[in-house]
Order: sequence, then C-alpha cells, then structure tokens
Amino acid sequence: MKVKGKDYRTVWMEGSSVFLIEQNLLPFDFKIYEARNYLETCQAIKTMKVRGAGAAGESAGFAMAQAFLGAPEDSFGEYIGKAKKEIEATRPTAQNLFYAVRRVFKTAKESIEPRKAAVAEAQKIADEDVEACRRIGEYGNELIKDGFNIETHCNAGWLAFVDYGTALSPVYSARRSGKRVVVYVDETRPRKGNSLCYFA
Repeated sequence: MKVKGKDYRTVWMEGSSVFLIEQNLLPFDFKIYEARNYLETCQAIKTMKVRGAGAAGESAGFAMAQAFLGAPEDSFGEYIGKAKKEIEATRPTAQNLFYAVRRVFKTAKESIEPRKAAVAEAQKIADEDVEACRRIGEYGNELIKDGFNIETHCNAGWLAFVDYGTALSPVYSARRSGKRVVVYVDETRPRKGNSLCYFA
C-alpha cells in the first residue's frame, strides 16, 4: 500500500531487524518502528504496535528468524526453544502467529543452515500472505459493482496483514479499477475508539 507515494508493507525484515508500521500512533502520526531482536519484536506484538491476524503472525515469524540469528552457538537449541515459547505467548489466541512461528522453527531446525533457512522461510510466509491477499482482492472485485455500499467488521484492511488485507482487498481493487465504492467500517477491534469510515 502507498503512503505519501511510497510503497510500504505492514511489517518487513532487513538484516536482523524487523520494521513495522507503529499502529498505535495512527491515524495522527506515521512512524516506522525498528525491533532489533526477537524480544523487541515480541514487545511490539504484545503492545499492539502491530495488530491484525496476518501482520501479527508475520511479525512472529520474523521474530522466530531473529531468534535463530541471535542464538549463541554454545546454547543454540535451548535458546531457540525458549524464544519460541516467548514468541507464542505474545498473542495466545492468534492462529496466524502459531502457524508462522512453527513453520519457521521446523524449517530452520531441519536445515543444515538454520539461520539462513529461518530468515528465508519467514520471508516466504510474508510473500505468500501478500499474494493470497492480492488474489482475494482480484476475485472479490468481480463481485463489486460501481456504486456499491459495503460494510466490513473487525480489522480487515491493509494494516491487518502484510499488504492488501482481506475483506478490504476487493475494495482497494475495485477502486483501482475505477469503481466508486462506499465502505462502512463498524468496528476495528481490538482497540476501542479506532473505528473509521472509509470512502473509496
């Protein structure tokens, strides 16, 4: 999604740092938060700097990769096992989070180069999230006619996933294809007071 003409994902990894849009500051301020290790990424998930099923899940996948990168050689297995539990405890009801953590953990543990494999698998999950959400938009756009009024419930936009979003992805796609759409957003849990009305 574009912000002031620049493309952003909700969360991404560069080197050993995880970068994410600081959602607690929105809509009044736009800042990028840098988590330099898995503990800082855990804190970002706990404090809802990042929120939404896909975005929190992918942040956790990247956190698991950070744990592999930061694990000392002399206690490698113990360190990543402890980190896995800590990451999974950040949002215990989020299934995307468990899926990403377990997938990165399993892939890396089975690799002869676990650090490299962990980062690659976390990135692969992020890219899959983007492609799945893009396709939701593509297929959903076929159901939307010009002038439609659409209601969404809960957190379903671009910020809830790595990019595009789920329920709002067809709306973005419809708008890009020239359709006029009004969207009523009646709730954006889990934070109170964040409900907005989008006019695409």
